[in-house]
Amino acid sequence: MVHQEFLSRAASGPIAPGEVAWQAPSNIALVKYWGKREGQIPTNPSISFTLDACNTRTRLAYAPASPKAKGPVFRVFLDGEPAPGFEPKIRRFLDLALPYLPFLENLSLEIHTENSFPHSSGIASSASGMAALALCLVALEERLDPGADTAQSKRKASFLARLGSGSAARSVDGGLVFWGEHPGIAGSSDLYGIRYPGEVHPVFGTYHDTVLLVDKGQKPVSSTVGHGLMNGHPFASQRFNQARRHLDLLGPALASGDLAAFADLVESEALSLHAMMLTSSPSFILMKPDTLAIIEKIRGYREAGGQPVCFTLDAGANVHVLYPASAAGAVYGFIREALLEHCPGGQHICDRVGAGARRL
Repeated sequence: MVHQEFLSRAASGPIAPGEVAWQAPSNIALVKYWGKREGQIPTNPSISFTLDACNTRTRLAYAPASPKAKGPVFRVFLDGEPAPGFEPKIRRFLDLALPYLPFLENLSLEIHTENSFPHSSGIASSASGMAALALCLVALEERLDPGADTAQSKRKASFLARLGSGSAARSVDGGLVFWGEHPGIAGSSDLYGIRYPGEVHPVFGTYHDTVLLVDKGQKPVSSTVGHGLMNGHPFASQRFNQARRHLDLLGPALASGDLAAFADLVESEALSLHAMMLTSSPSFILMKPDTLAIIEKIRGYREAGGQPVCFTLDAGANVHVLYPASAAGAVYGFIREALLEHCPGGQHICDRVGAGARRL
């Protein structure tokens, strides 16, 4: 299905060589989406913290393609080196984007990208990578259509990013970002992410995310396959309803700054995500013994000392430790003393809530 509101108004004709560059952040979902319909449409809405330090920087160089070429023609470079392994995914993305950016058909592209974090770190590089590339493509379109509306361009970047990676829809805006249609969230859509429009207590703008790298190995199952296993899952409908209930409960906690309620919901979401994996067919286990040890220690520390710290997980073994800036000194001390022993070499990433993508 072609969505008319995102069709290009850029004038056709010769395009002079040039380049654009954007930096886009990764994000960590608080209420998860797991399962999708055709067209990268989520089976339930989700909400995430936009990160800051974990980001992808992409430079897009463009020039007219050879008249004989059937475009878009492109090459991909990662950290300055050719990266042919990424080409199938980029090809699929560009093919899906082409109806909305038809001028790409006449272009030759060089995509130069680099991440501020290791690919195997458990951070969603596909989210930041696809968002950065989508922003570059929309920036190119703006050069061809100088009268483009800025807000609509941001929506289009999120819309296009979603075609390459669902969670990339949440890597354009900053702060708390909502993706998926929900009757209680004004302006929400399955097609793109929006900045969460509800009331948010200032404490949530200060949150830190320390990512504990328990296991940097290749996951036994890709997220794409994992999403597909929700089709026919015996608990799928209950899970989708649970996520919607959690979103309804999260709103009051975000508005009031209720950190205990926030922690309960975020941790329940993380464990529910992994419960779906454990009970799919075939089933798979992504948590490791050290993942569970970290979870138990975080809960024990919170109960003993009252510090507002909680955990969340993506589809992997690594643990995201979330806490407000007011508790950063005490919590990071606890992380160093009690949790890093569960990470090979003590490896971890320190991040915090960020302001969203920016032009370079």
